[in-house]
Amino acid sequence: MRLYPTFFRLAFSWMDAERAHKIGFQGIRLAHRCGAGRLLQRLTAPAPSLRTEAFGLTFPSPFGLAAGFDKEGHGIEALTDLGFGHIEVGTITGQAQPGNPSPRLFRLIEDRAVINRMGFNNDGAAAVAPRLRAARAALQRRYRTVRPVIGINIGKSKVVELEDAVADYLISARSLAPAADYLVVNVSSPNTPGLRLLQDVETLRPLLTAVGEAADSAAGRHVPLLVKIAPDLSDEDIDDVARLALDLKLDGIIATNTTIGRTGLASDPDAVESCGAGGLSGAPLKKRSLEVLARLKAATGGALTLVSVGGVESGEDVRARLEAGATLVQGYTAFLYEGPFWAARINRYLAKHPVRR
Repeated sequence: MRLYPTFFRLAFSWMDAERAHKIGFQGIRLAHRCGAGRLLQRLTAPAPSLRTEAFGLTFPSPFGLAAGFDKEGHGIEALTDLGFGHIEVGTITGQAQPGNPSPRLFRLIEDRAVINRMGFNNDGAAAVAPRLRAARAALQRRYRTVRPVIGINIGKSKVVELEDAVADYLISARSLAPAADYLVVNVSSPNTPGLRLLQDVETLRPLLTAVGEAADSAAGRHVPLLVKIAPDLSDEDIDDVARLALDLKLDGIIATNTTIGRTGLASDPDAVESCGAGGLSGAPLKKRSLEVLARLKAATGGALTLVSVGGVESGEDVRARLEAGATLVQGYTAFLYEGPFWAARINRYLAKHPVRR
């Protein structure tokens, strides 16, 4: 019998969602600092059969933690104790920013979903970079064979105008690329005004080109570069992004970010409306995320690494994404509902039910 659902109902379900997140994250980090990390690592370590090759890197498991949980690189080592094959940190911006006013994170428990309008709250690239370098060095010392991978997700500072976005992204790329195993350009969050306009291919091309060149130069090596897109793009726009990614020889596409849609929810409509604007994540994204994955698979013909995220809750979900064409899969929202051993359960399922390609 699993205890966490009862714990969540009693301890977290009634609490402000952002406060609950902070308490839960602090608990994970405290367990690591108190020496439980080694024990957790032994209990949650993915089976060797789950090792996955993607853009020149070896991942201990195809399942990782999406950007948004650890926005500033405070808990990378602690999160790897839980069995994630990679941790994607961020979104990080060129300038420090507080994000949007609270309340800005809301749970829709009936839908196993979350609405957020956090607004890229983070300390800024210059402050986060030393934490990421330290975490990467610590993982290299700790894991003797295959270590968990660190991805870094970068976005636009809110105060920067769209015409200056490239220069702003380059601040983050130059600061963070040396510590990154891979780098993600986030142009798809709905919580920074105008950001999604950067998904237009004519705007996206110079941005991705400049970030890729700056990242490789700063790191002194090739840093795999991916772009993260929204589920709200039309099928034609998805095809355009896929063609652009192939043309620029990007390493991959992450699909998808949160949605601005609110259709098909079980939660009371008045309760949903009271949450206000923001991106919806969790189980309601499952169908569209799979559709976007299938579209990208058809458009790229296996020439790019596809990372699927959105509505992933179980080992069955992860396996379905891998069989549909994803090389890697990420989750986040279900972590809030499933608890700290979520990734380990998914890894055990995948080890017992090999993917059919």
